Parts: sequence; C-alpha cells; structure tokens
Amino acid sequence: MASNQASLNHTNKQVFHSNNNNDLEQQATTTTPLEIIETKKEEEEEEDFFDYSRRSQWLRAAVLGANDGLVSTASLMMGVGAVKQDIKAMILTGFAGLVAGACSMAIGEFVSVYSQLDVELAQMKRDKERGNNNNNNSDEEEEEERLPNPLQAAAASALAFSIGAMVPLLSASFIREYKVRLGVVVAAVTFALVLFGWLGAVLGKVPVFRSSLRVLLGGWMAMAITFALTKLIGSSAL
Repeated sequence: MASNQASLNHTNKQVFHSNNNNDLEQQATTTTPLEIIETKKEEEEEEDFFDYSRRSQWLRAAVLGANDGLVSTASLMMGVGAVKQDIKAMILTGFAGLVAGACSMAIGEFVSVYSQLDVELAQMKRDKERGNNNNNNSDEEEEEERLPNPLQAAAASALAFSIGAMVPLLSASFIREYKVRLGVVVAAVTFALVLFGWLGAVLGKVPVFRSSLRVLLGGWMAMAITFALTKLIGSSAL
C-alpha cells in the first residue's frame, strides 16, 4: 500500500513538473497582439525616420545623367534626322554624343562634388579648431559618411548618361525607313522619360505623377526645339 502511494506521488510530481514546463514554454513563445502592434509601429517609425537626403548625392547624379544622356542624344539624332535621312549619319551622331556626353558628365560631376567635399572638410576643420565640435566618435563617423564622394558621383553620372543615350541609339539602329525611324525614336524616348521620372520619384519619395510629367515635357521640348531649328537652318541658304 505504501509502495502504491509513493508511486502515485511520484507520478503526480512528474505531471506537475511537466505542466509547469509547458506553461513556461507557452509564456516564452506566446506573443500578445499588443506586442505585435507595437513591433509593427516601431518598424513603421524606423521607415518614416529614414533620411532620404542620404540618397540625394548619387540619386541626383544618376537621374540627371540618365536624363541628359537620353534627351541630348535623342535631340542630336533628331536634329541630324531633320536634314539628313541617312541612318549612318544619325547613328554616328548619336554615338559621338554618347561618348562626349559621358566624359563631360563624369568630369563635370567630379569637379563639382570635389569642390563641395573641400568646402565641407574645411568647415569641419574650422569647427574642430574653434573647439565647437562637441560630438562623440559616433557622430563624427556619421558626419564622415555624409560627406560627398566625387568618384562615386562621377561614375554614377557617366554610367547613367551612357544608359540613357543607348535608348535612342538602339531604337534607331535597325530601322531603315526614315519616318518610321524618327517615330520609333520619339516613342522609345517618351517611354524612357516616363520610366526615369517614375524611378527618381520612387527612390526620392516624391509625387510620381508630377515628377514624371516634368521630365517628359522637358524631353519633348528639347527634341522639338532641336528638330525645328535644325530643319530651319538646314533648309535655308546659310
């Protein structure tokens, strides 16, 4: 009888310890709806507090380079196409515009951003000499990360220019018919302008419609003015 009682007590203790362990595991693994909501709010706040100005350096260089390559090369090709129907002349003009424009954008961006870097470094040095820099090491590292990178800006600008310039070049390379070639170039450039405007707006968190419309109208104006003036001068006695 005593043996059965001892066995029963031992079994009850095992069940009790097992229930306690299960309760502890449930408490450790169970997340209340309130905690889930708070976690989501914290994630949303982190997204809201993201400093999109950090993207401004390379975003400006990339979007500006792509638009310049697209619009300038397309305008050059449309200008030559206004007075010459030869596909070879049109393609060579566009290719020359691509190479010259990419080099010009890279050099100009490098010089401009390097000047900005010199100014900011000089200002940081003056602040340290005056003893006004009370930031800790983490703040100083953050300031250094915010400094502009001339090589990054130059490379992004040249690459983006080349990508933009390839759109009218490729669209006109395989079309022999003069009028069809001009129409395809305009259509391809229009699509690319909208795409670049949308991409810049999404990356910069600005209104998409206004940004895309601004880029599109600017590109159309550049092509139309170049075509009209070249046509006018080419048909005159000059």
